[in-house]
Amino acid sequence: MSLVEQAMTRLRRPGEPTAEGAATQPAAAPLTDRATEPARAAKQIIVDINLLRARGYLPEEDKDRQFADEYRKIKRPLIRKALGAAGGVAADPRLIMVTSALPGDGKTFTSVNLAFSLARERDISVVLVDADLPKPHVSRIFGLQQERGLTDALTDESLSIESLVIQSNVRGFSILPAGASEEGSSELLSSNRMRQVVKSLCANSPRRIVLLDSPPLLITTEGPALISVAGQVVLVVRAGLTPRRAVLDAIGMIDEGRAGGIVLNEAQMGVMHGYYGYGYGSYGDAASPKP
Repeated sequence: MSLVEQAMTRLRRPGEPTAEGAATQPAAAPLTDRATEPARAAKQIIVDINLLRARGYLPEEDKDRQFADEYRKIKRPLIRKALGAAGGVAADPRLIMVTSALPGDGKTFTSVNLAFSLARERDISVVLVDADLPKPHVSRIFGLQQERGLTDALTDESLSIESLVIQSNVRGFSILPAGASEEGSSELLSSNRMRQVVKSLCANSPRRIVLLDSPPLLITTEGPALISVAGQVVLVVRAGLTPRRAVLDAIGMIDEGRAGGIVLNEAQMGVMHGYYGYGYGSYGDAASPKP
């Protein structure tokens, strides 16, 4: 069983404890000296890397370098577009949506690891937003199910979104939980208030990237609602399992200006490499006929 297969198996195990990879504590001294970092949130979490690794949300220690290299290939084009000229773009390219066609393709695993990879950049910070309101996996992974978050800001305009962002001990990495469960989450995500919220998140720092962990596109109404908010959309596809028709249908929902590429989960990297991992390509690569 490959590393990613093992990780996905652990992700699907029922009955896991809720506080899985982090614990909350009162705000302390700043955890970073970045001049561009926005004002501190009311709470911070201690991210337990070893616990996340043990539960399959991060690669095994001896695979760290391999995964780091793969995620560098994924993040470089995203960063170039995010920090490049945004003239004429409908939405801020620093708003990156990670989604999939169907459940089980590994989009939350990809969101978490991509967020950590982005946070390793010396001059970038990242907010991982749990925008999968029907199934808030990111909040569960970090033990933040009871914290106020995105839905609270969307339903109460008096709340400052920055006050809900939870900082961490990982340099440059913070989380916006999903928040309280609400009816009509699709309408909330497609609302003008949602646009105000993400605009505010971006406005707090010109070097901040906002990563949206999104519901799948083909079986929810929330996923498609987020597309109009995002500046870039990354589609996670599980090699050999996601039906080609589903991939093409999902690509058809994303306009060219927001194309952030495809992450091919559990892709065979070649005989010389001898392992499974991640591949990265354009939407055109998936649409092209194969021999």
